[in-house]
Amino acid sequence: MIKIEDSFIFRQNDIIVVGCSTGPDSMALVDMLLKIRDKYNLSLIIAHVNHNVREESFQEAEFLKKYCEDNHLIFESMVIENYGDDNFHNEARNIRYSFFENIVHKYEANYLMTAHHGDDLMETILMRIVRGSNLSGYGGFKPIVEMDGYSIVRPLLNYTKKDLEDYDVENNVIYFVDSSNNKDKYTRNRYRKYILPFLKAEEKDVHLKFLKFSNSLLEASRFIDKSRMKALSRVLEDDKIKIDSFLQEDSYLQKEILYYLLEDFYQDDLILVGDRHIGIILDLIHSNRANCFINLPNDVIARKEYNYFSLTRDTDVISSYEIEFDQYVELPNNHQIERISFTEDNSNNICRLSSQDIILPLIVRTRKMGDKMSVKGLDGVKKVKDIFIDKKVSLRNRDSWPIVVDSSGKVVWIPGLKKSKFDKKKTDSYDIILKYS
Repeated sequence: MIKIEDSFIFRQNDIIVVGCSTGPDSMALVDMLLKIRDKYNLSLIIAHVNHNVREESFQEAEFLKKYCEDNHLIFESMVIENYGDDNFHNEARNIRYSFFENIVHKYEANYLMTAHHGDDLMETILMRIVRGSNLSGYGGFKPIVEMDGYSIVRPLLNYTKKDLEDYDVENNVIYFVDSSNNKDKYTRNRYRKYILPFLKAEEKDVHLKFLKFSNSLLEASRFIDKSRMKALSRVLEDDKIKIDSFLQEDSYLQKEILYYLLEDFYQDDLILVGDRHIGIILDLIHSNRANCFINLPNDVIARKEYNYFSLTRDTDVISSYEIEFDQYVELPNNHQIERISFTEDNSNNICRLSSQDIILPLIVRTRKMGDKMSVKGLDGVKKVKDIFIDKKVSLRNRDSWPIVVDSSGKVVWIPGLKKSKFDKKKTDSYDIILKYS
């Protein structure tokens, strides 16, 4: 019998966002959490992404919405309207986790829980071995990943997909099967259909061997991380690598540095890039040409400019914007800013302003070169770029992050990140309250 408390230590009043697809894995996870909800007084928010590639997906979303209503669960959902590149799984994952993170911040949750299981870990490790990666990549994914203000938790890695399907049968849990999981055109599906059955026939608990393998590699990777971070401090300048300093580092650390920088664009799933790409980047760095670049997957550009090397998102793909704000604005990053009348919230998602201190109308736009803000509680000004770095906002996200300025160009708020000196306390006098969600 699966007992989720054996895999994760819950605390009273935890707030948990659960990524749920209506498949057997995620529905089992939701059922397990429901069974212990009262014991720990858990607040559960079910976050669902409709990938919009199957007709049945809308029926499944409606089922889950009704399921949440019946079980007194908060339900949040989104539909992916468009896909931009050829790698469906990678792009869908990026959109999915961006949505999950928004919901985590909206409810100030402690955890984002997903139903990844032992089979998922095996598939990921095998795919990375075949494609090539670094030590951390070969370890697959971590049971717990510390993010900014919350943790991603995968509490079901000790169990197989069959274990979870058996759980559903025993507990009368209704779930749906995604027919696209049987299509051989997707790489992961081929591993799932042809490789894993062979390994399980050889060793019934092979998933536990893979989990031990993963933990060993991740532990070794954490040790190496310390050396890599020291090396990064020696070679990195304004998000660019100083090539002469970089070439003085050990060749292994050079590759670790490049993988670390690539994670900024490909998150913790480096399926799209591997040893071949690292080799191409190293050839670029060693090139005698002063200025040259190569294109990497997902519109990432690796560029050499004299003694500097950098990774950037293709600016032709990034959509900059500048929107005059009235009462509400829908943003390209799937967030919104609205003017509200009251809230007790005092987080960085709320900004209180007095129209006496600023020049209306307010403008919501993307960052510009040289943007600075007078940070609340600090003397002087700070570069917006440095605030992004302090908050660990990836290069990929900085170009689309909203900046709120008044009509004179003064930065008054960076939603979700930092408040300016213009933000008022709840006890002060103000006539504008803005909410970012």
